[in-house]
Amino acid sequence: MVQVGEKLIEVKGLKKYFKTKKGLLHAVDDVNFFINKGETLGLVGESGCGKSTTGRLIIRLLEATSGEVIYKGKNVLDFNKGKMKEFRKNAQIVFQDPYSCLNPRLSVSELISEPLYVNKAYKNKIQLSNRIEELMDIVGLSSRLINAYPHELDGGRRQRVGIARALALNPEFIVQDEPVSALDVCIQAQILNLMHNLQKELGLTYLFIAHNLSVVKHVSDRIAVMYLGKIVELTDYKTIFKDPLHPYTQALLSAIPIPKVDMKRERIILEGDVPSPVNPPEGCRFSGRCRHCKDICKSQTPGLNEIEPGHYVACHFARNLG
Repeated sequence: MVQVGEKLIEVKGLKKYFKTKKGLLHAVDDVNFFINKGETLGLVGESGCGKSTTGRLIIRLLEATSGEVIYKGKNVLDFNKGKMKEFRKNAQIVFQDPYSCLNPRLSVSELISEPLYVNKAYKNKIQLSNRIEELMDIVGLSSRLINAYPHELDGGRRQRVGIARALALNPEFIVQDEPVSALDVCIQAQILNLMHNLQKELGLTYLFIAHNLSVVKHVSDRIAVMYLGKIVELTDYKTIFKDPLHPYTQALLSAIPIPKVDMKRERIILEGDVPSPVNPPEGCRFSGRCRHCKDICKSQTPGLNEIEPGHYVACHFARNLG
């Protein structure tokens, strides 16, 4: 792939297979992309396509079957325990459910201070207390909530606690795993604006995982579309909305409602079901639902090729579908 800027994270041939009674489940299958320092890469697709698994593999909450995750020139998957502890100071995650990821027995101050305790970041209690208050202020949490418990907070405030925890050790890379999908629409906007402001102020780099293309459009510099464990299209956010080349991306975009009464978009209805990730079919995994499918699609797996500068598509006929 063409290097647009300084690469912070580069994923090469990443795979994750799970053993099941029916065979191997191909959750992530030969995924390749990079994330430039200071940018947001949006990762979108249907539920179960492998988005969250990819995010967890990058920071090794799950161990990969094979592949590489290059961070500043070194393969994270080869790190020993000591190097992983250092890496996790620089790479954090914000989870989807802001309630289940917080220990209900700990107060806000205890939740935020936990990573600081684990890494022995502060020996002085006054410094630790000041850092907790600073983090609460950064994410917009009132100081009166410092002794509150998760069940006393609404979803937006819980997610702010999760973001404060992720920021505690001054990371430079954060995996945002559907951070607003469990929140009300008005609260979603608040959290998205917060993350955008934090990125500008702190120079953060994001992998933003979501299934809502409208949300991803407003927060991402580039967008990768995932289908059944594989990246099928990757380019900048403007191009993917104006000139999508993969039939799956085109179908996803056609489902986005237009907020104008007198305007309609041609809806592309996908027929058939998503194939099983357990022993997936040969060739293109989207072939069974694709209206442009040819014989070659069922026998040969298309690579993720650069059709135009910075625009990568995994389709045998991408140049003819634009």
